[in-house]
Amino acid sequence: MSDENLLTRREFTVESALAMLATVTITITGCGGDDDPGSNPTPPAAGGKTGVVASAGGHTHTGADITAAQLTAGNAISLTLVGSGHTHTLALSQSELAQISAGTRVSKDSSNDQAHMHTVTFN
Repeated sequence: MSDENLLTRREFTVESALAMLATVTITITGCGGDDDPGSNPTPPAAGGKTGVVASAGGHTHTGADITAAQLTAGNAISLTLVGSGHTHTLALSQSELAQISAGTRVSKDSSNDQAHMHTVTFN
């Protein structure tokens, strides 16, 4: 093997670091800003449902996730929408959960906090 094909210690270190960084995935999530159309960035676990939170007051929230267990239990639930320094509550009845589970489109307004509310749409 000729010496011109060998790496110096510095070249080897740089190439090794670049190879390790090439496998890193960076994910950025957070509440939407003024130009966010109002979507939830995190998909639900298998069998669950995620609602789309509409923008209001110049922002949106996350947390409109219903687990598969909540859908099959059939009990009324309350979800907490978080972000932008405050929260909202979304109450869903047994009937609404059954409709969401069946794939029927359900839209409902959250609690009115900080002089606004958000409409959350499932399916």
